[in-house]
Amino acid sequence: MKYILPLLVLFNLSFATLIEINSFQADFKQTVTDDKGAKLLYSGRVMAMNPQYARWEYFSPVNKSIYVAENKIILIEPEIEQAIVRNASYNFNFFKILKSAKQVTKNSFSTFIEENEYLIKTNEKDMIASISYKDEFDNGVEIIFQNQTQNANLSKSDFAPLIPKNYDVIEE
Repeated sequence: MKYILPLLVLFNLSFATLIEINSFQADFKQTVTDDKGAKLLYSGRVMAMNPQYARWEYFSPVNKSIYVAENKIILIEPEIEQAIVRNASYNFNFFKILKSAKQVTKNSFSTFIEENEYLIKTNEKDMIASISYKDEFDNGVEIIFQNQTQNANLSKSDFAPLIPKNYDVIEE
């Protein structure tokens, strides 16, 4: 009986690593693999804040930014001087994925959202190391994070897109 309480505490703490994350920042490398095995490689920086704010800055192979806030997705593409604004019917909701994930092994978590399985791996410091899933086109997506920071102070202004006045703005 005296071992049950410590085991329950350890069990609950193992889930705290994902449930208690309120903000996340990291450099990322993203690999998208199609059904023929062809790969596209991307790199950039991501910033996210609970409940559903995100900013994905892609640096390679093209420069672009994706902002998610208040059920809107804004894609800014400097190379073609264009911004696309759309309602978010479906998007990669980082915190929904984290909060619904169940532990599979010591450093592995899994969840199903809208019929998609997401696999989350953490490193030895309980930082999110990677997220893998299939996208809407059945491509395999793996995002590997480096230089992670969790629970830093962020504000809504960090997620406000800056669209230059000379850009074409397309509302979908």
